[in-house]
Amino acid sequence: MSDTRDAALKEIATLNDSAAQPQSQNGAERFHYPSQEVVEHANVTAYMKAKGFNAFDELYAWSIQNPQEFWSDQAKELEWFEPWEEVLDESTAPFYKWFVGAKTNIVHNAIDRHARTWRRNKLALIWEGEDGSHRTYSYHTLDREVSKIASVLKSMGVQKGDIVTIYLPRIPELMLCMLACAKIGAAHSVVYGGFSVEALADRMDDAKSKLLITADGGFMRNKVIELKKIADEAMARTPTIQSCIVVKRTGHDVNMESGRDLWLHDLMALPIASPNCPTEPMDAEDMLFILYTSGTTGRPKGVVHTHGGYMVGAYTTLKFVFDIKEEDRWWCAADPGWITGHSYIVYSPLLAGATSFMYEGAPNYPYPDRWWQLVSRHAISILYTAPTAIRGLMRFGEAWPNRHDLSNLRLLGSVGEPINPEAWRWYHHVIGKDRCPIMDTWWQTETGHFMITPTPVTPLKPGSATRPFFGIEVDVVHEDGSSCDANEDGLLVIKRPWPGMMRTILNDPERYVSTYWDKEPVNMYTVGDSARKDEDGYIWVIGRLDDVIKVSGYRLGTAEVESALVSHQSVAEAAAIGLPHDIKGSAIHAFVILREGFEGSPKLEEELRAHVGHELGPIARPDAINFVSTLPKTRSGKIMRRVLKAQALGQDVGDISTLES
Repeated sequence: MSDTRDAALKEIATLNDSAAQPQSQNGAERFHYPSQEVVEHANVTAYMKAKGFNAFDELYAWSIQNPQEFWSDQAKELEWFEPWEEVLDESTAPFYKWFVGAKTNIVHNAIDRHARTWRRNKLALIWEGEDGSHRTYSYHTLDREVSKIASVLKSMGVQKGDIVTIYLPRIPELMLCMLACAKIGAAHSVVYGGFSVEALADRMDDAKSKLLITADGGFMRNKVIELKKIADEAMARTPTIQSCIVVKRTGHDVNMESGRDLWLHDLMALPIASPNCPTEPMDAEDMLFILYTSGTTGRPKGVVHTHGGYMVGAYTTLKFVFDIKEEDRWWCAADPGWITGHSYIVYSPLLAGATSFMYEGAPNYPYPDRWWQLVSRHAISILYTAPTAIRGLMRFGEAWPNRHDLSNLRLLGSVGEPINPEAWRWYHHVIGKDRCPIMDTWWQTETGHFMITPTPVTPLKPGSATRPFFGIEVDVVHEDGSSCDANEDGLLVIKRPWPGMMRTILNDPERYVSTYWDKEPVNMYTVGDSARKDEDGYIWVIGRLDDVIKVSGYRLGTAEVESALVSHQSVAEAAAIGLPHDIKGSAIHAFVILREGFEGSPKLEEELRAHVGHELGPIARPDAINFVSTLPKTRSGKIMRRVLKAQALGQDVGDISTLES
């Protein structure tokens, strides 16, 4: 029996590898190599030469041997009110401290230092609304507007160390308010616009916020999202809230409670809204923001990030991974309400002095080419988005993007979940025209910035996040902490601290330790993902540990099954779950969204089951395939497989506050 299992597992690994990458006899075609032009002009190449290295691997090895020197190099490119006494303090592990004794403020580096140079007239933000409205902000304008909001907050009693809850749509005021909080030393807790009453109330209560910033509403697919109405109900359940600032976006009538609710535009017209608000010096370890993880069950975790280390990590990763240049127009198509938006819409582009683009609406409204129209009109040079968006647009075919000039694009990116090879190739070929390297990034709310990622000089494998970033040491291990063999599934762990790491869970340090550091293997940061490392040292993230299905003793990642399904010409998106089975332990059930022009039928179901069997081996054939029009997802685009499983078993679906409406 063991021989049969070994043969089956070997077949699965071989077939999965062949599905994930082009093959040749000498193995050379397994990689997609960046052009020589890309390599020569990359920021990472310049740094490599400055450090005296001739190869990327040499530079990475040095960064692992000398991580504090590497991070210190990067920190010195930013400005500090007072220098650090120590780069890293490990004495209170796992409550690590970075840039100990240093004084700074992330807003000083994101705005102030640019506003006093030639960059004052450079565009910091270009925004377009779903209705076609436009707004732009130079670094000078951004400085004035952030200072005015910061002055208003101070006049309303917001002090250093307070936590302000922000519940806004994808409009510039979301960025402005986050920066205004940080400028005066208050922490922000952004709750994604459109979250439920319960989710907003729980987060405000946990943060003990006295002030909420919201809007009358937001637009999505030509519908008004009733943010103020939701906020009113949430505030009624949160006794700590004393004041509410309301941004006018939609202009429709909303309830304004006397003595509590104030319009932002009215406040900004008063003398209290000074454009000369000083930036508060902060200790490097002072709290910058709280961001609540979506979670699967239980109370959401308030992840705490700080000014110094987070600033250095976010700045460094954007600079090297997406190779930001002065002339670039950068579009991270996430929402500022998620960690992707915090790190790569709000903070790191500003730290790098870049020009960012933000769009309010959906990717395919009113037509499936809205994004490609925006890329062309605004001359976007770098696009960073989620696999779920790529797959959603891929189902409409090549004609829509081919209507637009995408020639300005030079780099593409992926974030949020493992990207299946078929979507990777479509993205690379149709959007990137086979010339734009794809930066497939793996990281978490808790990590603050990219952890496993290529750079523009890295040979790519479709579906792999490639290797760890500089100074980051990760491994795939057994539960006893020993390293797995090549192509062996195991636990993904991070073996040493990094600057942008979360510092704790708000009000619950014990939970921080028990969730991330005390699980097997101990003394390593346990990610909660399963993964494998191939013979080239490339990491393949399989999925959350609870997204691994054990069929007749074999561990199969849901991402593997879903990738196999999406590689069929009829399938746009797929989700796989494991359901109890008397004989096999678990049986695979799949949910499939078909591309335009295909209809579900018993014949197609059997064809898809056979296709998965061919791609991954007979053990991976789903027992059932359901054709659906939608899949339950978080608002950050991750498929909520636990909801599908609970529904299939007739169980309580638990906390669905993060479910996309």
